[in-house]
Amino acid sequence: MEVLDGAAVRRWSRLAADALGRTRGEIDALNVFPVPDGDTGTNLHLTVLAAAEAVEGLPEDAGDTAAWRALAQGALIGARGNSGVILSQVFRGLAEILGRPGVPRDGEIFSEALEYASVLARNAVEHPVEGTILSVLQAASESTGGAGQNGLTTAARAAATGARQALRLTTGQLDVLARSGVVDAGAAGLCVVLDALAAVITDEFPERYEIPARTGASEPAAESPAEAPGPGYEVMYLLDGADEKVPDLRETLDGLGDSLVVVGGDGLWNIHVHVDDAGAAIEAGLKAGRPYRIRVTYLHTPYEEHQPQAPHVGRAVVAVTAADGLATLFEESGANVVRREPGAVPPLAVLADAILAAGDEVVVLPNEPEVLSLAEAAAERARDAGARIAVVPTKASVQGLAALAVHDPLRRFPDDVIAMTRAAGATRFGHLEIATEEAFTSVGLCQPGDVLALIEGDVAMIASDLADAASHLIDRMLSGGGELVTLIIGVYAPPELTAALEDHLRRSHPDIELGVYAGEQERYPLLIGVE
Repeated sequence: MEVLDGAAVRRWSRLAADALGRTRGEIDALNVFPVPDGDTGTNLHLTVLAAAEAVEGLPEDAGDTAAWRALAQGALIGARGNSGVILSQVFRGLAEILGRPGVPRDGEIFSEALEYASVLARNAVEHPVEGTILSVLQAASESTGGAGQNGLTTAARAAATGARQALRLTTGQLDVLARSGVVDAGAAGLCVVLDALAAVITDEFPERYEIPARTGASEPAAESPAEAPGPGYEVMYLLDGADEKVPDLRETLDGLGDSLVVVGGDGLWNIHVHVDDAGAAIEAGLKAGRPYRIRVTYLHTPYEEHQPQAPHVGRAVVAVTAADGLATLFEESGANVVRREPGAVPPLAVLADAILAAGDEVVVLPNEPEVLSLAEAAAERARDAGARIAVVPTKASVQGLAALAVHDPLRRFPDDVIAMTRAAGATRFGHLEIATEEAFTSVGLCQPGDVLALIEGDVAMIASDLADAASHLIDRMLSGGGELVTLIIGVYAPPELTAALEDHLRRSHPDIELGVYAGEQERYPLLIGVE
């Protein structure tokens, strides 16, 4: 890729959101600064998800400038936590340079934009601290200095590499990180975002985004005396207010607490501060304009203990699917269904609203690997309203159906979640699909029209006939044992496929119980589950 156009922004925002969804738990575990509340990865994930959804909500012909503006605006409105607010300012800095009409958006302009984003982010933090996301962002910017002249690919790789190198140094720059033997959590999240950008530009996608759990220091840093706890509350809100009133607001909030970050402009601002008097922080916002989406979080009590309690309205299951027949199966089994387009994920707000509407104890079945991180983010939103939400990590519809089969609303909620998770985990899944292009697979080269038989995402064989491929796939899946085989028939499966597989199972595995259902999925002629 030679320019960062609107299409690149779309791909980058979604890839970065997905990557943070996969790594958020590891990043949360690093979170010891400024407050060890274990939510930095989650906050970054939610921030980038909001940015990605804003970009994806644009018309296809919206243009490059509109895409960059949507990225910045979506992140500003959806920013969560200290690092999320800073990252939203990074997106704004990039957008103000790369979103200008008529600019080339090449390596040199990208280098200029990253430098500007670094300055903008640092200026947003009232008291910048080295060894944080700010240090790593500055290092990434400096790494692109001469690289931009050699093209966008070179500049993007330099930024990602420079950030990774600086990430390792954060431990020695901040005492609290050294005592814990970790790198900075926000900086680690920034590295994931820059890695995703480099992947989009180079078309070289990492199998795994590395998050260093430990710094590997030869000896731990000496223990220091216990520090007094900081302010008790994190206060965040969006503010509609005149730009000229923001300096006075910053001064007031700085006197009330710490970890102050103020980002935005043109009448819309995102405010983040840690204070002991949450009411005073909100009153300061009222004097500057109209604060809304106000969030107040107590910082020194374990997360589970300070969640608000919603009134009890019942237990429910929410399942995500793209196919009419599968939707009917889930609904007949008692689930609330959220529909998604084939090959896409449902909007975050739609899934979060469905979870909140379902009940105050909700189990979510994503049923696709791509939906899993989005389901976790939607669950996090719903928890803010006091609901108890559990996401069972189902990666296929047959796992979701297996989990739903053992669902018992009369059990204790944790016991029900455990039983559903076990049932899903005990279900091996496979599927058939038709190759649409020539490609290398783990078992050889496939051609357009070939039948691909996959077990849990890996190609197990290439065949020319659907029934033969399905028979061999079922035999392989049963080789490790099994009592129940579930077949979900796709809308384009040939009519004779079901009868052929029933006959094969009667002859080869007469003791197996068989369930056959019309899933009406479009992409896969057949989904297979073995329990």
